[in-house]
Amino acid sequence: MRVDQLSEVFDLLEVRGQVSGAFAVRGRWVTRSVIASPLKLTVMVRGRCRLSADGLDAPIEMEAGDVAVLTGRSWLRAEGGTGDGPPEEFAPEPGDYALRVGGADFAVDDVILGGHVELNQAGAALLAQTLPPVALVRSRDAAAPALRACVDRLVEEVTAERMGAAFAVRQHAQLLILEVLRAYLGQAELPPGWLRALTDDRLRPALTLMHREPGRPWGLVELARAAAMSRTSFAVRFRSVAGVPPLTYLNSWRMLLARRALRDDDVRIGELAAQLGYTSESAFSTAFKREVGEAPLRYRYRLRQASPGGR
Repeated sequence: MRVDQLSEVFDLLEVRGQVSGAFAVRGRWVTRSVIASPLKLTVMVRGRCRLSADGLDAPIEMEAGDVAVLTGRSWLRAEGGTGDGPPEEFAPEPGDYALRVGGADFAVDDVILGGHVELNQAGAALLAQTLPPVALVRSRDAAAPALRACVDRLVEEVTAERMGAAFAVRQHAQLLILEVLRAYLGQAELPPGWLRALTDDRLRPALTLMHREPGRPWGLVELARAAAMSRTSFAVRFRSVAGVPPLTYLNSWRMLLARRALRDDDVRIGELAAQLGYTSESAFSTAFKREVGEAPLRYRYRLRQASPGGR
């Protein structure tokens, strides 16, 4: 069975999609907002708009069914509609989506959903390295039907006010994030990084070994053999695709696993070090502090103090 490494990594990065706003408007309009999350989503459900953000050379023209993912931006501005007079200016607020979208006339109104992606510190850093300032998925792209169906289900839950709607909105927002990334992966030439490595067929066998048994002392010869390549060819290809050497990638993968274990489990540091292939607790602690910026016990304490009912 093919290992679903993307799902595995997303679980470790705690990737969660959230709907943060929605509105329907008729006539000329403009809205501005501050972006507080690493990844911001704008879904043009119906109508058209021009989307601007810091770092963009020119506004992006969006049509019905288009989705934009903004990475590492601090503000956005969207404007649209037709008619005389000055545009209506407003700032969407979270919650009560149905009150602002439920009465929309989808034949004439502009309808927009806003969302964001929540992830942990490691996830924010990794996705910032992988995605461009704006990743745009067009309604005419090959992956559009699945994305369109996901958007329609999300809009239905936002507007129908049925029992369990809040839970359903969260689940459909999760699926929307997945479909957007699938669509983007299918159409773009990714820069070197972990996301490009996970989609590389030549490297997949070696990555599967590292993901499946992170505690083994993997060497270049074994990994190259799994990928059916010479050691030199494997090392060159891995670095060009992943942006780092194979053993550096392995260490980063171990650190992601360590973060999850320290967050969710009560495993002892020495036991965790052995599970991840380190010869001593001190060697693991040194590697963890180099990667994360603080010692393992301090990391565990900080996260648990910050969580609800922190232990």
